[in-house]
Amino acid sequence: MARKEFVRLMEENIWTLDRIADKLRLDRVDSTGYPRQLMSILVRLSNGGRARLKDIARREHVSAPNLCAAFRKLERDGLVIRDIDEGDRRNTWYSVSESGAQLASRAMDLFRCGIEKVFCDLSREDEARLTDALKTMSDILKKVELKNE
Repeated sequence: MARKEFVRLMEENIWTLDRIADKLRLDRVDSTGYPRQLMSILVRLSNGGRARLKDIARREHVSAPNLCAAFRKLERDGLVIRDIDEGDRRNTWYSVSESGAQLASRAMDLFRCGIEKVFCDLSREDEARLTDALKTMSDILKKVELKNE
């Protein structure tokens, strides 16, 4: 019975967090001038560091050709840098440029402001309880992620 409750609560919380994330994404898109997916890719690349196109495509659930078109726009705008792997020319590596890192940072600042706005009416007690729960959840999810790599 406990496993069923766990699964139900995970599902419920994922859907709730997804709705909150949608709200935050909408706010962020309007202020950067870039579509949500491009900003998401840029922020993840900025946070995660240099990555191969095929790895980014898998992570973003986007086909490599579609991602290639998105990266051409980001590269044309000076936000990403593309390098072809000299050891294996089939691999293309992407990283953020200085201006891409600045835009990603600005987008994350807007995201954080959005989170503060969504949760601004929490009582101190609820904020402390949620903070403790999120710390616990983060620790456990990191273990699950490492186990499933």
